[in-house]
Amino acid sequence: MTAPTPPDAPSIKLVEDAAPATLARFHAVIDTRSPSEFAEDHIPGALNLPVLSDAERAEVGTLYARSRFEARRLGAALVARNIAAHLEGALADQPADFKPLVHCWRGGQRSHAMATVLSQVGWRTALLVGGYRTYRHRVQAALYDMGPELKAVLIDGNTGTGKTDLLHRLAARGLQVIDLEGLANHRGSLFGNRGPQPDQKLFESRLLAQIEALDPSRPVVVEAESSKVGERMVPPILWRAMQAAPRIELVATPQDRARFLVGAYSDIVADRTALDAVLDRLPAHASPERRNAWAAMANAADFESLASALMTFHYDPAYARSAKKETRRLLGSVQVTPLDPERQEIAADAVKALIEP
Repeated sequence: MTAPTPPDAPSIKLVEDAAPATLARFHAVIDTRSPSEFAEDHIPGALNLPVLSDAERAEVGTLYARSRFEARRLGAALVARNIAAHLEGALADQPADFKPLVHCWRGGQRSHAMATVLSQVGWRTALLVGGYRTYRHRVQAALYDMGPELKAVLIDGNTGTGKTDLLHRLAARGLQVIDLEGLANHRGSLFGNRGPQPDQKLFESRLLAQIEALDPSRPVVVEAESSKVGERMVPPILWRAMQAAPRIELVATPQDRARFLVGAYSDIVADRTALDAVLDRLPAHASPERRNAWAAMANAADFESLASALMTFHYDPAYARSAKKETRRLLGSVQVTPLDPERQEIAADAVKALIEP
């Protein structure tokens, strides 16, 4: 009796780059790494379907030190169970023509296991050769080595002039903008903490995704920042463009700036412990008399006076010192009123006219 012929093994396409045009050919990018690996950094828009959880990965690794065979058997069982859960969960509604691109850390066993099962289902499955590392090498090359030249324009001005707010108004007017503070989850000053910042790698992934979506023939508007936003470093491709960029200066009255800062930093204002901690980190040494005056303002909830005092003592002198060294071309100055939406709309029109006459 002749044995039945086994069905042809489904083919898994190998993909060797992670360029945007390549990724766009697939319906989904499936990242099979553990949740903690995914949280550190991932391809923007990727779907995290781990074949091993963080705890399971640690368990298999610990067992591997004692017995490779036992570790592989346990790993296989866990991987099979998790892939089955994904098929019945996140992938349950995918159609017959679904085209996924699968990857893990370096294109090893985790992604091969997922890709094999998905191809057996009948989906046109591809595997990213080199895994996440292939993508990360592309990010590093683009941001540190050979990325496109950017035509940047800076929004500059003293603390409290509402630069980020105006940046968003420019985006609503169709200008290309990059919000570094949003990408870094930080307001770019000692008072700027908004919670955990993304890992440097994830910050760079988000930044590159925005850069690659730009029209290089048009300017991109960026808020004037230092080379670091909180603890996140601005990569060389953008930093070089910012150093050579012309700038537009926003100007506001001290009273308007103080009122704006109280609202913008309401989270710090509401947390006296956090406020005191930030005041302790001011670079310039404050005398006991000045610190007592600040404490009295905070105790009296006179936060506008406190904001004014901090601008006079720290922020305005720092901006003035920086302005003396400024060599970038000034396109113009625009008067702003940060808490007046109507006047901010007028200011945004004026700034747009300076950028795109």
